[in-house]
Amino acid sequence: MRTRVKICGITQRQDAEFAAEMGADAIGLVFYKGSPRAVTIAQAQVIVAVLPPFISVVALFVDADVTTVRECLSALPIDILQFHGDESPEYCEQFDQPYIKAIRMREDADLVALSESYSQASALLLDSYQPGLPGGTGQTFDWSMIKKINKPIILAGGLTVENVAAAIEQVQPYGVDVSGGVEQEKGIKDQVKISAFMREVVNG
Repeated sequence: MRTRVKICGITQRQDAEFAAEMGADAIGLVFYKGSPRAVTIAQAQVIVAVLPPFISVVALFVDADVTTVRECLSALPIDILQFHGDESPEYCEQFDQPYIKAIRMREDADLVALSESYSQASALLLDSYQPGLPGGTGQTFDWSMIKKINKPIILAGGLTVENVAAAIEQVQPYGVDVSGGVEQEKGIKDQVKISAFMREVVNG
């Protein structure tokens, strides 16, 4: 089975168009004001309007209030919610929407227990742990920490053109999630890096 690709932190419609053109399966829109890649609902509407069919729109939140999530759901064609904070399973499930739960991989992370707790999640996204940062660290973590679970794994955290093929070979994830690794600056994607990243995923 081929490895799916989500390109996260899209802030410009031309970046979304190019990501789709290069074969990305999903784009990520960040609705977390603390992020340099944050977008407003109005900006997101412009971005999703240019997407072709069969590209999933993932909306990322970090400990957001329920009203914020519901406003985004009502205003945008969101396919999957991604929760990147300390959200409980009950919080994540209340929206009756497919969701991904991000796990920051501390040394004591128990993936088996977490996969059971978030049993309704479509996948667990495994990201690097860095105190004070919910994501977007640009750092990899020790992939040998990953244990096999009965749930799709999306690998994130410091993925680049240089390491994504090795990451896929070692972890064999359902998908990979990249943001900073295909940027020229925070929130602005680099077409050369996107196309090279996609080639590495496909060809190894």
